[in-house]
Amino acid sequence: MSALLSVKGLEKSFGQVVAARDINVDVPQGQTVGIIGANGAGKTTFVNMITGHLTPSGGSIQFEGSDITGLPSRKIMRLGIARSFQVAQVFPSFSVFENLCAATAIARSGSSVVGAALSRFVSAGTSADAETALDQFQISRFRDALASTLPQGVRKLLDIAMATAGNPRVLLLDEPTSGISLEEKFGLMDVIMGALKARGTTILFVEHDMEIVQRFADRVLAFYDGTVIADGSPAEALGDERVREFITGTLIRSRDGKLNAGRASHA
Repeated sequence: MSALLSVKGLEKSFGQVVAARDINVDVPQGQTVGIIGANGAGKTTFVNMITGHLTPSGGSIQFEGSDITGLPSRKIMRLGIARSFQVAQVFPSFSVFENLCAATAIARSGSSVVGAALSRFVSAGTSADAETALDQFQISRFRDALASTLPQGVRKLLDIAMATAGNPRVLLLDEPTSGISLEEKFGLMDVIMGALKARGTTILFVEHDMEIVQRFADRVLAFYDGTVIADGSPAEALGDERVREFITGTLIRSRDGKLNAGRASHA
């Protein structure tokens, strides 16, 4: 299967500190990849290089066969790679509907946030896309609510819905269940994954919750000390001895009563 996104020999150094080294990953179209690792393992550096928020010190990144290494984040977004952040990036004084329209206007124009805010972002085209996103991410009942008033889970859904403006081929999610209660996280991920798969989006998501990774990832990349130490199915990666030693710790018992690799607290 040919790769939609291909990373070869990727490296990043900050002075004498090596944050990423010798990362080699091919991601085919439609795959859902979970990215795990302790804090400082290189996960965020990897995501930031792919999305243009950091320039690699070495190696290459190819998307749909074209070299995108070191391109600015806005250009990479226009090519079809988008991301969400751990802290939701929304316009608090806009309604949910207006947020979605603004995100669509920005994606279509390629202009800055300020430029889009000064333009008329509610149009027939942006409204249609916004209505679709409201339905796919199951937030229609919050359509006219100000973003500042939303529950945390709904704000997360809005943020990720906004990241899909422009219909990216690849979407990188930074800890989508961060700050979400145990009771809500699986339902939230069901909605997110359902919406993204309906769009045919290839997904890479950073996650500390091993139960989420086991349930939703087709494949797991495990990071340690700036490089990938395991790459395979959830069972293969989470069962790897180095992953259990450096990332997940001891076995924990999941809700179904089976023993799974994971850490009861923050990984």
